[in-house]
Amino acid sequence: MIARARAMIPTLVALAPQGERERRLPKETIAEMQAAGLFRVLQPKRWGGYELDIHTYFDIQMALGEGDMSVAWVYGVVGVHPWFVAWLDDRAAKDIWGTSDSTLICSSLMPSGTAKPVDGGCRISGRWKYASGCEHCEWALLGCMVEGGSSLRCLFLVPRNDYEIVDTWHVPGLKGTGSHDIVVKDAFVPAHRMQSQADNFNGVAPGHAINTAPLYRLPFGQVFFRGVSTGAIGALQAMLDAYLEYGKMRVQRNAGLAAEDGAIQLLCAETAMAIDEMKVILHRNFKVLEGYAARGEQPPLKLRVEYKFHNTAVAERCSLLAARLFKAAGTAGIAADLPFGRILNDIVVGRQHVSNQYEIAGRTFGSFLFGIETLKDFSL
Repeated sequence: MIARARAMIPTLVALAPQGERERRLPKETIAEMQAAGLFRVLQPKRWGGYELDIHTYFDIQMALGEGDMSVAWVYGVVGVHPWFVAWLDDRAAKDIWGTSDSTLICSSLMPSGTAKPVDGGCRISGRWKYASGCEHCEWALLGCMVEGGSSLRCLFLVPRNDYEIVDTWHVPGLKGTGSHDIVVKDAFVPAHRMQSQADNFNGVAPGHAINTAPLYRLPFGQVFFRGVSTGAIGALQAMLDAYLEYGKMRVQRNAGLAAEDGAIQLLCAETAMAIDEMKVILHRNFKVLEGYAARGEQPPLKLRVEYKFHNTAVAERCSLLAARLFKAAGTAGIAADLPFGRILNDIVVGRQHVSNQYEIAGRTFGSFLFGIETLKDFSL
């Protein structure tokens, strides 16, 4: 599966300008990803998926990021939803995949909508931002606050007929993700297509009775927030590779060949080392989490806080190193036919995601190191 993703890289590079112009991934790209089975990696076998390990999923995402970070971003978001469907009542999977097991799901998880309890479920309304890849999907997973005596944050699965896509995605980076707004006006969602974020945090889900693999016992937040950072590792690798070729030919004013400049050599070495470190930490963390899942245990909160900080460090480090590589490319490096500006913008925009906020996650982890454990965060 990883080899299939890597084989797509030249095509992704060639189609990236089209995705930027159209502000969505080309249909050919989605079709090629589906033909390769990439969206089935985390999908339950009983619904046509491969049920592979989480490491394969992230290695695929990093490979796609070497071609186009917008593709990696959409895969990181859309590709994780089959994993979450395994958490739900099996009737939800039948609603989605009963006719076609290749149906895709987009999302906007922030509780931007409201839900009113009614017999058999809820009626939801609202407007959600940043639904990446939504134009290629037939379902949406949306966050709402449920009305009642005490606010309850839940996720709701809604079919395409129940929502409108509003074209709003005009941004400097990740242009190809097509992360438009979604609007729902009073749609009924049955109870089997809703799940509380508190239950997600605690690892409680009706689908676990049927989907028993440890894969589906990994913590919800740990899987989801890695989907919006890991693509940047691949993108940074692509930027480094491009610079290594570029630097062999670039002659700097009053400084000679870039490839022979000690400062640039150090920068490239630091970047290569950082990429390796981020990959090692990613896989090390999930091996630890897999151990807890295999034992039917939830990892301690301090560990989850630490791992979220590691996640945000990916976005932070990639953005800083990409900015240094862009600077080292000089004036000639800003040319539109070179990838440096596009990759930098993609990484920086990705860093803006709420799950990639380095300072916030770092302060939280730092407080835990002092024994101050007051956090209540369902995104872990």
